[in-house]
Amino acid sequence: MQMQMHMTVSVTCCSAVPALPDIDRQRRRHHTLSDGASGANTEYGGARCPCTGVSTDDNSTPDTRRALVVGASGITGSALVDQLDRDGWEVSALSRRASSTGRVRGIAADLRDLGSLRAALAEERPTHVFFTAWQRQETEAENIAVNGAMVRDLLAALAHAPLQHVALVTGLKHYLGPFEAYAAGEMPDTPFHEEEPRLDTPNFYYAQEDELFAAAARQGFTWSVHRSHTVIGYAVGNAMNMGLTIAVQAALANHLDLPFVFPGSEEQWNGLTDMTDAGLLAEQMVWAATDPAGADEAFNIVNGDVFRWRWMWPRLAAHLGVEPDRVVGYEGRTRPLEEQMAEHQHRWSEVAAAHGLAESDVTRLASWWHTDADLGREMEVVTDMGKSRDAGFLRYRRTEQAFVDLFRRYRAERLIP
Repeated sequence: MQMQMHMTVSVTCCSAVPALPDIDRQRRRHHTLSDGASGANTEYGGARCPCTGVSTDDNSTPDTRRALVVGASGITGSALVDQLDRDGWEVSALSRRASSTGRVRGIAADLRDLGSLRAALAEERPTHVFFTAWQRQETEAENIAVNGAMVRDLLAALAHAPLQHVALVTGLKHYLGPFEAYAAGEMPDTPFHEEEPRLDTPNFYYAQEDELFAAAARQGFTWSVHRSHTVIGYAVGNAMNMGLTIAVQAALANHLDLPFVFPGSEEQWNGLTDMTDAGLLAEQMVWAATDPAGADEAFNIVNGDVFRWRWMWPRLAAHLGVEPDRVVGYEGRTRPLEEQMAEHQHRWSEVAAAHGLAESDVTRLASWWHTDADLGREMEVVTDMGKSRDAGFLRYRRTEQAFVDLFRRYRAERLIP
């Protein structure tokens, strides 16, 4: 006898809606969840899955989102432009020299000239701004004045725009202090956590944050701050490009038969550290700009793995074609690249000619000072990603592979041998 069995399957997302954190912030929105599993969030205009926090009824779609990327020619800015364009956003890319490609519209403006910004942005109606620009000055007082004003003026020039969210990139100097007092005095314990109080030292990152918070209060948008470690990514003429700097060092070492010497401190050579892939940083910024869990929060952003330079340095050397017997690690003292390369960097033009490279000006490629600052720290630098993961951003990069992919792209663009 044939028997039929009828089963009723009930699938629920979860039995209860988790409470959202009640944190006092300068720009904190009130989160309202309905009873039950629907997770309706009237403050954000839609329903959210109560397990993941991801919007299930988002009125803002890539077709209606208009992004303005500020500092679009830099490492982070160019990665953001690529990410947003792939995701179908309408993208405007602001830099000192406008460059339009495909669907991306270039805008030229001087961030230090409010009149220039007002003129350039008069017809712009972005819903989301991604601010990735900064300009290094001689003193931290000047850094604060210039870089704080750039954030303030950019957002003032967009007072007419229907802004929903502004994402700002800063970095680990939030915990380590400014260049002129870098990693000096009492430092917070590692790994660095977002809730660490500000250092009692003037810092242009703090000034940028304060300008962002003030504009958000006036103009009614949400914000996010993204604290990256050293960024691995593609750019030319960028002041903070460790990947390209190391590749140029290796090419000069190969051309001139020099040792490939680690330039940093004993602590960096032996201690644990981490880095940030530009693509991962871009992904986190887009996530925070479009997911309610990212609103009005500061997040660390690193790849998710850790390494020691004593392990990484010979591996990068191999990827860059340096023979093992010419690879030199830490040997009793720091050997800054500015010191190592002083008498050799002018010979980059020979390397460029020998390999048919596209750029013969080494100053457009290598930022010795910045790599020296990063690798010369006399402390372990490791960053916690727990807050970001708890909020729902779970993506990851393998740091060695990020370097390999970067070197491959620079070779394809004929910038390194």
